[in-house]
Amino acid sequence: MTTAPSSACAIQKFDCVAALDRFVGQPAIASAPLLIEQEMINRFAHVTHDHQWIHVDPERAKTQSPSQHTIAHGFLVLSLLTYWQTSCMAFPGTVMALNYGFDKIRFTAPVVAGSRVSASFALTQVTETKPAHARCTWEVTVNAENAPRPSVYAEWHILVQYEGGEAT
Repeated sequence: MTTAPSSACAIQKFDCVAALDRFVGQPAIASAPLLIEQEMINRFAHVTHDHQWIHVDPERAKTQSPSQHTIAHGFLVLSLLTYWQTSCMAFPGTVMALNYGFDKIRFTAPVVAGSRVSASFALTQVTETKPAHARCTWEVTVNAENAPRPSVYAEWHILVQYEGGEAT
């Protein structure tokens, strides 16, 4: 069951390009955890038409999967970055914030069904493309609780436009 981002996490606010610039190199921001249940995995399989047994067949996974459980699709986990981002940061005063893409994505460990999963976001670069517009590069690490290593590493680019900047 997907729920709204937890208000228990401190929300880091970036209200202008200068605030983003000041945050470059600071410790990563941690998101709220999200339970990734089998039902969520099944719905994602339905939408994407990816019904590989490792994701949707718990009985077969018990005997044939290395983890003995079904696992979330890598693209499901990746698609949750926006959810995790909104649980720990905000961009007040923005006209828009857009996903600009990725330079690197690595799926380094499976996310077992029933895991509580969170992400951390470290801002590594901010490029002001014109007044009140910025391209931000975030190093993202996705972790399942009690897992021996992270599940995903990604270098994510986000475009942010604040009020007062001319339209793109």
